[in-house]
Amino acid sequence: MKKEKQHWKQATGSKYIGAYAVEDELKVKIVSIAVEEVSGANGRIDNCIVAQLDGDNKPFIINKTNSKTISEIAGSCFIEDWVGKEIILFATTTNLKGEVVETLRVRKPKPVLNEKHESFKQIQEAIKKGSYKIEQIEKKYDISPEIKKLLTK
Repeated sequence: MKKEKQHWKQATGSKYIGAYAVEDELKVKIVSIAVEEVSGANGRIDNCIVAQLDGDNKPFIINKTNSKTISEIAGSCFIEDWVGKEIILFATTTNLKGEVVETLRVRKPKPVLNEKHESFKQIQEAIKKGSYKIEQIEKKYDISPEIKKLLTK
């Protein structure tokens, strides 16, 4: 039996979710949000926007870059309006003070494509004619395996 490897940041027992915890992407809903005092690795204490996420996910410290993205998703710059919004978390890297570091970023979830979607029949026909490939559609829409079968039959 293969043992899963553990990222060193998981071993330190971080209270917050980080890039180390997201392999590909993670769809979550913001359950609540508040400004909290957060102490950094250097002992510095900052007031940060912290979102409680659904499921068994740890809280998410929302930095300025992610705040701007969530504002766009929610259609509001007021953090109270972000509650209930679904977001996708994904890991990437960024430069921070000359060092490349792992970070979490946010993007808007793709719309779900199902039989009731206004474009379903058009997409189905386009795939049948060969105008589009299923891979192109998957880049734009969230598609269940069942819908994928319907589109490609």
